[in-house]
Order: sequence, then C-alpha cells, then structure tokens
Amino acid sequence: MLASLIERLFDRKLTPVRVSLLAAIAVGYLLLLAPPDKLPDPSGWALLSGALAAAWFSPRSPLASALAQAAMLATGELLGIDNMIPLKVLASFALLELAMRRTGWVLPAGATVLSAVYFLIGLTNPLRSPAEIVFQTAVVVVGPLVLGAYIGGMNARARQAEERAAEQERLRRTESQMVRVAERTAIARELHDLVAHHVASIVLRTGVARHLLGESDEQMRQVLDDVHATGSGALTDLRRLVAVLRDPEATDTAGGDLVDPAELPAAVAAVIDRCRQVGLRIDATVDPALAGLDAVKALAVLRLVQEGLANVAKHAGSSARVWLTAELARDGVRLDIADDGEGDPSGTVSAQHSGSAQHSGHGLIGMRERVELLGGTLRVGPEGTGWALSARLPAPEPEPKPEPKPEPEPEPEPMASVP
Repeated sequence: MLASLIERLFDRKLTPVRVSLLAAIAVGYLLLLAPPDKLPDPSGWALLSGALAAAWFSPRSPLASALAQAAMLATGELLGIDNMIPLKVLASFALLELAMRRTGWVLPAGATVLSAVYFLIGLTNPLRSPAEIVFQTAVVVVGPLVLGAYIGGMNARARQAEERAAEQERLRRTESQMVRVAERTAIARELHDLVAHHVASIVLRTGVARHLLGESDEQMRQVLDDVHATGSGALTDLRRLVAVLRDPEATDTAGGDLVDPAELPAAVAAVIDRCRQVGLRIDATVDPALAGLDAVKALAVLRLVQEGLANVAKHAGSSARVWLTAELARDGVRLDIADDGEGDPSGTVSAQHSGSAQHSGHGLIGMRERVELLGGTLRVGPEGTGWALSARLPAPEPEPKPEPKPEPEPEPEPMASVP
C-alpha cells in the first residue's frame, strides 16, 4: 500500500505537480518566512528559476539535474546570495530523485559533486569548524541518498511483485491451454484409431459385399449402396472432426469453419504476403489447382505453409530467402519450403504475421501428425546452409460416379391370334 502510494507520488506524470509544489514552498518561504533583508535580488530569483527548471527534468535525467543543482549552488555562493535555503532544498531533492531512479556509478558521481560544492560553501564561512562542515555535508547528502535508495527499492520490489503475478497468470493460462490441447489431441487420437478405423472397415466390407452381390438382387444392392454412401460420409465427417480437434485455431478463431478449398490459393498467397511485409524474401509458386482439394487437406496445406514460414523466420531470421512450391500433381499434393539460412537472427516473424496459431503448441509434432493422419509423409531437416520442409499428401479421392442401372428389357409383344 505504502509502496504503491510512494510510486504514484514520484511518477513521471506527476512531475509538474511536484515542481509546482516545490516552487510554491520556495516562494512562500522567501516571501512569508524569510527576514526582509534576506530576500534574494534579481540574480537570486533567476537562480531559483533555473533550479526549478532543472527539477522539471529530474525524472528523465536525474544525474544532469543533480549536477545542474550543484552548479546553481556554486553560482549562488560566488554571487554572494545570502539566503540559499531554497537552492539547497532543490539540490537535496535532485539527489533524492537520482538515488530513486538510478544505480551504479551515477550515484557516487552525483553525490561527490554535490558534496564538494557543500564543502566549499562551508569553507567560505570562517565561523564553522571542519567538523561542522563535514557533518552538515553528510546530512544534506547522505540523507537524500538513503531515503531515495529506500524508496527506489520499494518501487522495484513492487514492480517485481506485479511482474511475478503477471508471469504466474501467463503460466496458468498456458497450462490451461496445454491441458485443453492435450485433451483434444487424445480425443482426436481415439476417434482416429478406434471409431474411424471401424467405420472404414464397415465401408470396405460393404463395398466388397456390393461387388460380390452383383445384379442378382436389386433391392439388396440399393441397401448396400446406401450403407456404403452413409459410411463414406461418416468417415469424411470423422476425419474433418479429427482435423478440427487437432487444430484448436480452426475453432477458436474462425468460428469452427474449415478452409474453403476454393479460397486456398488466395489464403496461401495472403500468408506469403504477410511474411514478405516483415522481411522474408519469398519466391513462391502456388498452383491454382489446389482449389480442388477437400476441406481437410486444404486446411492441412494452409497450416503447413504457416508453420513452415514461421519456423524459417524463427531459426533463419526475418530477412532469409525462401523458396516455396505448393502444387497438385497426379500423385497428390506437393509442398516444399526451403531457406538459405542467411537471414537476420535479430528479427523474427510473429505468429500473427505468419498466421500460425500462437498457443497451439503443436510445432513439428503437430505438423507430422496432421500429415500422417491424411496418409501423407513429412520430411524436415537441414539442407545446404538452411532448412527444408517437404510434405506429400495423397491425391483427392474422385467422387464416386453412380453406376448406371441396367434398363429393363422390353417385354415381347403378344402374338396376334389367328382366326
């Protein structure tokens, strides 16, 4: 509570308030409390104005402000100003700000300069002994230093406590997201390994039975056709559900919609453009025929491009040269991403620029699982001076064409009766 109050009082935003308060106290003291013969002359008022101006910059440049206050004190002594109490108060305040906001060599530097000025001022007074001069100098210098260091330490501990609380909150959110991802991955694995396997077996056996049945029983064939079509649709839906469960970004951001295959080339081009804007030099070839993929494979291709470019920027640097090829060949989808490994390591492309999921936690494992789920292969590793990603996905299954039903043979016309 006290640390928070002190931190607010010495906040940089309140600098005008502090300086105005110091000015009011100094002017009020000189006009109301100081003896009439101790009022400053015009040069004294000018020095006071300069000291207040230096106090204005104390939060941003505390050492420069402390040195300026020491210069004002020395100038006042040279000019023979009688009442320098306001200047001394402002000098102590500058030393307090210095101890609050800075550490290291600047503290002894500022304290030494101000102590030297106070000591020289004391030597000009023949009525003071060296012990009195040393004691007074220690009080006006050491006091602000100790108080400022204490306040600065309190502020630092308060900031550290806030940072620890924020870090704990981030860790809590990350752990919660990891638990959700693990649960969704486990569900997806069960659906793929158990349910989808059994449904695929049903579809396969139904197709075999339909083939063996031939044309002997038209009604039974229609029933088997219906079972086969329903099972195939269920298997497609299961694969789509597994893909969504393995990719929380697909439901957390896009409202659960998969990628529209017709928009896949444009979506890949948009990811490439975003990465180019932040420094990646990408030579890309995107096959418009990718629009012919199904929604699950389209989502896989888009995520592979996003993760691949994000990894290039992370490991090779934001100015690396990248070669990207995404095409639909006879044997399936071919995606190749390679870089020269000669980018700027200091610059990275964030997940927002590449479009990848920031908190998905999948990485290489997630990409490999996604590709293998669709029956493809993924190869990632060093190539030359850079890194290469090569993914292969099977060709989209052609839509089954309905088999033409045999037309019934026309019945023979009845023979006319012979009279």
